[in-house]
Amino acid sequence: GCMKEMALLQNLDHPHIIKYYTSFIESGDLNIVLELADSGDLARFIQHFRQYGRLMPEPTIWRYFSQVCAALKYMHLKRIMHRDVKPANVFITRDGMAKLGDLGMARFLNLKSAAANTLLGTPYYMSPERVQEQEYDLRSDVWSAGCLLYELAALQCPFSSDTKNLASLFKKIVTSDYPPLPSNLYSDELRALISVCMDPNPMKRRDMSYACTVATQMHERFVRAAACKRQVPSST
Repeated sequence: GCMKEMALLQNLDHPHIIKYYTSFIESGDLNIVLELADSGDLARFIQHFRQYGRLMPEPTIWRYFSQVCAALKYMHLKRIMHRDVKPANVFITRDGMAKLGDLGMARFLNLKSAAANTLLGTPYYMSPERVQEQEYDLRSDVWSAGCLLYELAALQCPFSSDTKNLASLFKKIVTSDYPPLPSNLYSDELRALISVCMDPNPMKRRDMSYACTVATQMHERFVRAAACKRQVPSST
């Protein structure tokens, strides 16, 4: 089953997904050969901004987020769930491209329950349905993508305040109870996209295609605005 899964992942070919070249078993161990992304990941990028007390500019947020959305949309159209979307699993290449990695690895570890997931660190990005150990589908990834978008702006996970107590953390996740982003710092579109991705009811949550469309439009809008700014002739 595991090798069949690996074959599935090897067939994924997208500019914003870490390429799985091959996998082989040697003396009982599964070895996977992956594309190199050599400039860290989004978690380190976020930490860098936090360390220097600076906010990430909104054009930068949309650039990376639109790339992550494109990767997830591609996976979802093939009915493949990522299951572990978080900043540490989005790798950055030297030329500043985001690439989604660690695809479906959570599955190979066969972690059935929310409790099992907590052993691997606090489940900050798990959807309400996963926290409650209900059936979940592709929309669970959409929730995690919403958390990622929030973190790019807030420089912290939406549910990070309650590390000590899992019960209160789970309660916040299940009710989507997170501190709102200040409206004077980021656009209405950014805050609205977070809220439709992080609807606690998966049936009401928008899908990845919707998130991808919004993110791409916003990214293009900022690119156009920057180009217009550059073209304004200086008054002599």
